[in-house]
Amino acid sequence: MVIPIHDINPLRRRPVVTWLLIAINVVVFIFLTPMVSSVAGVQTSQPQNVCEQQRFFQEWGAIPRELLSNEQLPVANSGRLALDAQNRVGCLSESPPSFDKSPVLSAITSMFLHGSWLHLIGNMLFLGVFGNNIEDRMGRLLYLLFYLVCGVTAAYGFALFEGSTTDTLIGASGAVAGVLGAYLVLFPKARVIGLVSVLFFLPFWLPAWIVLGFWFALQYMYFTGIGVAEGGSVAYGAHVVGFVLGAVLVAPFVQRLRAAGPAPRRSPQARWVREPPRMGLRQPPRHRG
Repeated sequence: MVIPIHDINPLRRRPVVTWLLIAINVVVFIFLTPMVSSVAGVQTSQPQNVCEQQRFFQEWGAIPRELLSNEQLPVANSGRLALDAQNRVGCLSESPPSFDKSPVLSAITSMFLHGSWLHLIGNMLFLGVFGNNIEDRMGRLLYLLFYLVCGVTAAYGFALFEGSTTDTLIGASGAVAGVLGAYLVLFPKARVIGLVSVLFFLPFWLPAWIVLGFWFALQYMYFTGIGVAEGGSVAYGAHVVGFVLGAVLVAPFVQRLRAAGPAPRRSPQARWVREPPRMGLRQPPRHRG
């Protein structure tokens, strides 16, 4: 696994939309999402917090069965604790739910939800490294539309793969994957510094096609079941759909988008300068004897 840190790819203007997307994700996670885990992913909160978070994700996250039927589920988590017949603590369900939900809009709101610090940092790191150049070439409004379209399409693609499951889909991974696909098509030879996990996280300069190509290959392997991934809750299908869509959308406009960026840096050319005449000392006249 290669963790990107920085890329050498000049910008024409500041990536305001990319910064804004990162800020919104961070604010939603810190101030709105009920917290249930630490940075390392170890559960540290009470069962009540778990129920509150599950309800929050059911209200604002994307659920495949709802996306495919375009109807809200009749039963939802109430966010409160309850005891079952065996006196086991669990989350109390309610029917009908106490909130109204639009499945279509949930495909958008789910893009700004994250379940842990690692989930958030990973997505925002990739977005910050690669999103600025895509925004620079597309323009801010088109880039924002592109980001949202990739995220929504990835959510519905995940729903088609998963069928009528009621598992909640959250995270910006689908939209970020679209950005990665676009970057690979536009800047395959851009230099990226990344930390290689199999080499004790040593930094290396690598071309973008290796970093992003390897990332996509892993997602596809995990999605198809060829590889074994840790954490079965990762929506690899959404990653694959978002990445392919991002690459396909920009492929017809590669030349135009590349030309929209800053001119490539050139080494200074040598200039020919006329050498000034030498100011030699005049020899004194010789006297003949």
